[in-house]
Amino acid sequence: MVYTGPDFDPPPQRRSRRGPLTVALAALVCGGLLGWGVYAATGSTDDKGTGAEAGGSPSAAPRTPSPAASSPVGSVSPSAEDEESSPAPRTPSASAPAAAGPLKGKVVVIDPGHNPTNVKHTAEINRQVDVGTHRKECDTTGTSTNDGYPEAEFTLDVAHRMRALLEKQGATVKLTQDRDRPFGPCVDERARIGNAAKANAVVSIHADGSGAGNRGFHVILPGPVNAGEADTRAVVEPSRELGERIAGNFVRVTGTAPSNYIGGGTGLVTRKDLGGLNLSTVPKVFIECGNMRDSKDAALLTSGAWRQKAAQGISEGIVSFLRG
Repeated sequence: MVYTGPDFDPPPQRRSRRGPLTVALAALVCGGLLGWGVYAATGSTDDKGTGAEAGGSPSAAPRTPSPAASSPVGSVSPSAEDEESSPAPRTPSASAPAAAGPLKGKVVVIDPGHNPTNVKHTAEINRQVDVGTHRKECDTTGTSTNDGYPEAEFTLDVAHRMRALLEKQGATVKLTQDRDRPFGPCVDERARIGNAAKANAVVSIHADGSGAGNRGFHVILPGPVNAGEADTRAVVEPSRELGERIAGNFVRVTGTAPSNYIGGGTGLVTRKDLGGLNLSTVPKVFIECGNMRDSKDAALLTSGAWRQKAAQGISEGIVSFLRG
């Protein structure tokens, strides 16, 4: 398998033993949907990958996620227009005025993994940057489906949909890139954008490039790191809460099961080798929304209607976290 995810060294991919889908069950109970079940899994991230070569733990200890949000941030049934197109891009500095809503005064930074034009700037994105624990590439081109749909296009589309949903809730939303720069930003700069914004929550959007038959999503949490410029100790716990709430809502809204190849069925993975997490001083997680190299997951990732659900599930997790 060739993995081209951003700030990642691919972690060892191993199939987990079947067991309770902790995240899914918690989301069902909290959402009052006891009669609903997730589909059976049939069968890494930018500053990503699925592994622990640089000191990260391949999976987090299973723990029941925090309750799902009680109020949705938008409809899960997008219009026909929304199914194939997302809100128009804006430059990061041109954020819309915050609307009145429960998130008034809150700042959310969305980090769309990779950049569609990275492929034209391989020399620039291959330069090494310091991520605290070691040095690694500035960025990567990302992966794609077997039919050529790029991860970088997927991440931007979901980011635009999330921005529209969160701004309706009153949040101030910033993107780390919006196809407004020739490449990058580098993984260290992505972290610093969230820090400079004093964000209340940062989410990095990705899709994995694992082997066929590996399905489902997983949320990557920061591990405790204190090396060089990296010190995550103050944000490990709030980041875990953010990740748990996103995972629970993602299951509930999309119907997608947690990963069947990493995370032990919890949908949660802890890593210490990702610059985007190591250098963050605010609560931050990554989400791998699915596996682009599996045909069944790819069918979801390339569907505008499903991407709207993905955006809503992630956004509802953020709203739940910020409202406490």
